[in-house]
Amino acid sequence: MNRIIAAIRAALTVAAIAPGVVTALAGSRDAADGPPHTAGPVVQPAIVTERVPTDSDDPAIWVHPDDPARSLIIGNDKNDPGGLYVFDLDGRILPEKTVTGLRRPNNVDIEYGLVLGGEPVDVVVTTERYEHQLRVFSLPDMTPVDGGGLAVFVAETGAGYRLPMGIALYRRPDDGAVFAIVGRKSGPRQGYLWQYRLEDDGTGRVAATLVREFGTFSGTGEIEAIAVDDVLGYVYCSDEAAGIRKYHADPADGDEELALFGTGDFAEDREGICIYPTGETAGYILVSDQQANGFNLYPRQGAPGEPHRHELVGRVTVAANESDGSEASAVAFNDTFRHGLFVAMSDERTFHFYRWEDIAEGALGVESAAIGE
Repeated sequence: MNRIIAAIRAALTVAAIAPGVVTALAGSRDAADGPPHTAGPVVQPAIVTERVPTDSDDPAIWVHPDDPARSLIIGNDKNDPGGLYVFDLDGRILPEKTVTGLRRPNNVDIEYGLVLGGEPVDVVVTTERYEHQLRVFSLPDMTPVDGGGLAVFVAETGAGYRLPMGIALYRRPDDGAVFAIVGRKSGPRQGYLWQYRLEDDGTGRVAATLVREFGTFSGTGEIEAIAVDDVLGYVYCSDEAAGIRKYHADPADGDEELALFGTGDFAEDREGICIYPTGETAGYILVSDQQANGFNLYPRQGAPGEPHRHELVGRVTVAANESDGSEASAVAFNDTFRHGLFVAMSDERTFHFYRWEDIAEGALGVESAAIGE
């Protein structure tokens, strides 16, 4: 249990931002204040990973519970066959942990403390599109714990309806139940997302039980990028041509759409979503403006008195090209990533590791000195 608590605390560690800076940045703008901070020069990564063989697409960050400097980045090679490639914080591929031979692994996410065989296990889950299933591996060893795969979208018949793409994991705070929220290549206008409970099947392996079908779809493009805020209990998904949709992550709280934002802030597709916390409830939702090679930032906590109103507060242009997937953490990992890490896929088969202070300066106009340099 101490290991679970350590991992969750690490995932929620607050960046060392100077007093008052968070409040100033996280507040919503009044229309009279003018447009949000305009994207400045292209922000360069601190680290560019070694290349995967064919097609990088989506990353996830595993925070080591005892030594954050030994944390791992898991990124996919989205091909057939493809794989999950495991990187250290210097961007080097760790071949002894990498999993290959997967049939178009699309997106990837991580959760802490799934109980298997009576013990808490950290897991990474990917959608294996051409096998119509999820694959689940334990961390940090990357051992399969799914008996070969967990079928999803069973009995669907529409074109593309059975092809899983997006994945986000949710750990319910009150009882530790773990869920997978899965998107697909195509789907109906209602019930595009399916949510599965992940639990021990009685033999120490993972089983998946469908608990709900929810989520509106515009009918144009697809819904691939999904992110969950475990602490606040919300799930966000990018309806590529329409906006970012927000729902309750706990199926017990209902299927109501709480917000649709980012409807006019993008050059074209809305893609990868991640959350950078600056406190228990404050922080930023970052969404890839794919064709503009940038990310838009929205306040995690919403506006004063309106927690589901998320208005654009900043933009950043990055060196990552046509980024489709991203992840962020506020953990102090090492001397390079003292205030957190932002990882973005780039279409030259790599993943870019950015210092949070560089992202904050580029998106919000905050100088590094204000963040604690």
